[in-house]
Amino acid sequence: MAKPDRLIKPYLKWAGGKRQLLPEVKKCLPAGIQRYTYYEPFIGAGAVFFELLPAKAVINDCNSQLMLTYTAVKENVEELIVLLKQHQDKNSREYFYKIRNLDRDSRKFDALGSTEKAARLIFLNKTCFNGLYRVNSHGFFNVPYGRYTNPVICEETLLRQISRYLNEHEISILNSDFEDAVMTAGEDSFVYFDPPYHSPGKTGFTYYHADGFTEREQERLRGLMITLTGRGSKCLLSNADTEYIRGLYDHTFFDIIPVQAKRCINSDSSGRGNVGEVLIKNWKD
Repeated sequence: MAKPDRLIKPYLKWAGGKRQLLPEVKKCLPAGIQRYTYYEPFIGAGAVFFELLPAKAVINDCNSQLMLTYTAVKENVEELIVLLKQHQDKNSREYFYKIRNLDRDSRKFDALGSTEKAARLIFLNKTCFNGLYRVNSHGFFNVPYGRYTNPVICEETLLRQISRYLNEHEISILNSDFEDAVMTAGEDSFVYFDPPYHSPGKTGFTYYHADGFTEREQERLRGLMITLTGRGSKCLLSNADTEYIRGLYDHTFFDIIPVQAKRCINSDSSGRGNVGEVLIKNWKD
């Protein structure tokens, strides 16, 4: 693992983020974690990734706009900072909706450069309601303006520290399907899966893209865990503590660990507060 730098933390808010659950996740890590190549196919805001600061990692998400931000932080951090400062200076309700609605006009949106798109998403994330990322059936960002007095949109020092870390270590940034993201994982690999959670009542935020994350996808993920177990990879998965998930992973080489997590983001108020989750391992200590 890289030398810890406590200035480094997630630069985005994200539904289902793992900052509250970090102590429980760290208890479940394999011994000698520093020896492993780290994989995270559903990176989100990267709370676990930025806590561990692996020296070699593959991070991925199917959300192309999200992964543009990681690439911009790594490759164009100074340009990104300039753009974020401009957004910060102009921040208002009217300006927010102007920037949010850019994706409604494909011609205007496609004309934006990659770093401009990254700055747009970070700005929206820092100023929208609860820091959500949610899209409608057309794939348009549809979270309303948040009630913040003076949101910090450009965390200059943090972004530079993250950029330095990403460039000084062997970190691959992908935007692909979760199965493709772990194609190179083997015996020397640790894979942390943090997918959109199973939500039988459809109260959780599973709509990070227009197609959602269905039970069929949950089953495909379980199959991938079995495949990786056969390759000798260590895998840890977070998910909701539901009867469906427990049944899905009811197998001799899965260890299901119930945990409590505090959730502040949910489309239904009954899904906020302390909620039951599970951490699922594919190895025995």
